[in-house]
Amino acid sequence: MSAPSSTQPVRTSSFGRDGLSALERLGVWLSHRAVARVVRRYLHPRLLDLGSGYGCRLIGYFQERLEAATAVDVALDPALARLPRLTRIESTIEDAWPQLPPGAFDIVTIINVLEHTWEPQTVLTEAAARLRPGGTLVVNVPTWLGKGLHELQAFRLGLSAAEEIDDHKHYFDKRDLWPLLVRAGFKPSRIRLRYHKLRLNLFATARLP
Repeated sequence: MSAPSSTQPVRTSSFGRDGLSALERLGVWLSHRAVARVVRRYLHPRLLDLGSGYGCRLIGYFQERLEAATAVDVALDPALARLPRLTRIESTIEDAWPQLPPGAFDIVTIINVLEHTWEPQTVLTEAAARLRPGGTLVVNVPTWLGKGLHELQAFRLGLSAAEEIDDHKHYFDKRDLWPLLVRAGFKPSRIRLRYHKLRLNLFATARLP
């Protein structure tokens, strides 16, 4: 995840380290289906997954289609060492940038991560710099409409991890995310935004020329 300033708490755990609820597994599966539309555009792409979660489920889902993958999170399952063509970086996102060469990846994914970061604009700008020409940035974030339901299912119903929702620092609608992507260097003609998961999430793709 993203590193805070010296006066803000540091996150030390990764999503999924203690397992996933049935609702969380459904959400992960729906996100994978959305990302698959992007992965299919490339022949054996190189993928960077920022805030990949403890088990790197997204990378595992697409492993056979990828030329190589890089996972970044503060804690990663040691068992992932057996996966071929996987580079693991146990780090906050900000601390990982020097280890991630510019222009090295066809796809950069930030799935249910941007809302946990302190400076989403910086994360998007740095992520865009890691894309090759023609590369695609993929972002999934919770919406303001979804805020109440996310909090209900986590804090009152126990259907998802309360610590994950307690770590949210932002929610996004199209009017919030679109200008951040433009400032990150993407042309409006190459940005696509759509609501999904019953409008509880916003899914975005932004492609370089």
